[in-house]
Amino acid sequence: MQKKTLSSVSIQGKRILMRVDFNVPLDASKNITDDKRIVESLPSIRKVLDDGGRLILMSHLGRPKGKVNADFSLAPVAKRLSELIDTPVTMAKDSIGTEVMQQVLAMQDGEVILLENLRFHPEEEANDPDFAKELASLGEIYVNDAFGTAHRAHASTEGITHYVQSAVAGFLIERELLYLGKALQDPERPFVAILGGSKISGKIDVLENLFKKVDTVLIGGAMVFTFFKAQGYEVGNSLVEESKIELALEILAEAKRKGIKLLLPEDVIVAPAISADAEFRTELISAIPEGMIGVDIGPKTAELYSREILSARTVLWNGPMGVFEIDNFASGTMAVAKALADATAKGAITIVGGGDSASAIAKAGLAKEITHISTGGGASLEFLEGKELPGIAALND
Repeated sequence: MQKKTLSSVSIQGKRILMRVDFNVPLDASKNITDDKRIVESLPSIRKVLDDGGRLILMSHLGRPKGKVNADFSLAPVAKRLSELIDTPVTMAKDSIGTEVMQQVLAMQDGEVILLENLRFHPEEEANDPDFAKELASLGEIYVNDAFGTAHRAHASTEGITHYVQSAVAGFLIERELLYLGKALQDPERPFVAILGGSKISGKIDVLENLFKKVDTVLIGGAMVFTFFKAQGYEVGNSLVEESKIELALEILAEAKRKGIKLLLPEDVIVAPAISADAEFRTELISAIPEGMIGVDIGPKTAELYSREILSARTVLWNGPMGVFEIDNFASGTMAVAKALADATAKGAITIVGGGDSASAIAKAGLAKEITHISTGGGASLEFLEGKELPGIAALND
């Protein structure tokens, strides 16, 4: 997807309207508990300010359901952003209206305004054309740098592009398209995909799209038990999608037909319950006892998967290997994270597809050792499924 980017527009003296993803977690006292999403947008923000643009930022926060709700105000974000860029950030009272327009028109070069939560208006999620047009009137150039919402056709991501002359990608989206796009279009080989998570149903479209591209697929997470059940193994009380057993057999047959190496665990960690104090042990997949639940890939599998990852030139990881939030059930996921970091050090391109896998990499303390960690859970998943993302498709080619 060749899209115009922030680097291709002239910024000096212009009003730059930028959609960012400032949907950050807040505690009960309205303190931001993780500012990663704000930090991710800083390169685009700094570019506009350094080039003498007038920056109008817009974002949603949480789910206020189309009503004004002080609990979801972006005011704490304005405060944190102002600390990060060492520049005052004016907090607007709304995202549209006469007062906002007056504030915007009074801006000087190098100034920043953050509009109030877009989702205080039901028209945002409804992609209402009048709301989109009113947002568009605030700026002269529109920049989308919110990859996390690019799979939604909302007024601030898709509708707005019909009412601006220039609609370009910010640096964050440019990076996502560069790495995710290259992995899917033209990967260096061998290309290994690691898919985890609990359900085949959540990953079937990703699998089908990746089967056109990859050399090897490593499967982990609870979805392995649907595959094992399909092959006639006893899986104890492990999670199984009964309605997907036929599908699991079809996936295995398709991998064989296409010459794709699809690996399932040889051993697993089992426990009587998913809890931090449960007793746990390693069992071969042919010997899962009755009443036990599979909670992670076993050490033998972790070693096998690590070897495969280290032999790759491109690695894509989406979904943990087990219940990694509990330390006793995290070793498989941590081994995969470590193998990814080692593969990166050896020159491989490693991409982590958002959500739980990104949390796992952070838990392992290896975020800086990976080529690219996607910022959009749902968006990266849909991208990997081969779907068009409306917020990106709408930008200028």
